[in-house]
Amino acid sequence: MTELAPNESVVGARAMAGLAAMRTDVSSLTGLHPAHVFRLLSEILSRWAADGIDTTPFHTGVENAQRRYAGYGLEKMLPFDRVLVGCESLRAGAFGGFHHPDQGYRHLQMVSVITMYGPMGRRNPENPALALLDLLRAYAHDCLHYGSRRRYVEMAGLPVRTQYGINYRRATGQSYSAADQCGSRHTRNIGIVMEGACDKEARSITRQTAKRFGVTAPSDILGSLAFRDATGTLTAEDAGRVADVAGNEEQKLYAAAVSGYERGVNGRYAHFLEEFAPGEENECHKRLLAAIISGDVGELGAWLDDRHGPGTFTGLFRTSGYFDPGLTV
Repeated sequence: MTELAPNESVVGARAMAGLAAMRTDVSSLTGLHPAHVFRLLSEILSRWAADGIDTTPFHTGVENAQRRYAGYGLEKMLPFDRVLVGCESLRAGAFGGFHHPDQGYRHLQMVSVITMYGPMGRRNPENPALALLDLLRAYAHDCLHYGSRRRYVEMAGLPVRTQYGINYRRATGQSYSAADQCGSRHTRNIGIVMEGACDKEARSITRQTAKRFGVTAPSDILGSLAFRDATGTLTAEDAGRVADVAGNEEQKLYAAAVSGYERGVNGRYAHFLEEFAPGEENECHKRLLAAIISGDVGELGAWLDDRHGPGTFTGLFRTSGYFDPGLTV
């Protein structure tokens, strides 16, 4: 396995060999979930379709995502054979979905690990329509991570990531931006901005798909929260409903994760756009995504400078003492 993602580059033959080895064997990822059965996304979709589940909404949503992402400069989607979906769990009470622990896109292995939304001790989802929306959100989200600019350099024979999108890290480990303070409403962390941008786009695609196919929120509290989460329509009142979720401990933890992610990622990203692009939030969002894909902050930086003065990007994000002569931001 020597394939690279669309916007990856590697400096050093041993670093390339190390990536190839990690991308051949993904047992380190599935091993975190020994009770779950993982299958390729293509196989999962075929099994569901064979069992009478209409998977058209997922495929239609993916086609929409592909068109939109091409506009940001991403010409290749995450291959289905690099996506593993877990279900048929042997763990009593296992509950899956976008917020299941230890899942998501893993750049070293170039694999996305996803779990079927809902109770996992079964072959097919309990609520197929909602599970397909959740799967679409996760896949569309991870496609953007897959297609983002990455740069690896060799350190002691191992691949070390020094750039991801518009975020940078020195080979010695120092990050370009610092973590936000706990409980902060705003963000000055590039990682949060990029995560929020990817999820805003994925949820927009999911919301359009739900509307097109007439999928609405289930009547149960957790299902309703999951639907609004996947479609980007959570409200302030929804945070108060988390405590009312019925079910086992995993379901309650899942509901808490929905609320925490909304508060810590999507809420902060929305506030960031309101702060620095009032009335132009969508334009700023699109420029951010294009920069994340290309890894070039030139146009985004100039756009921000026109509105807030020279050096806005650096002033917002670069931590004190960080300096890399190879960067032009």
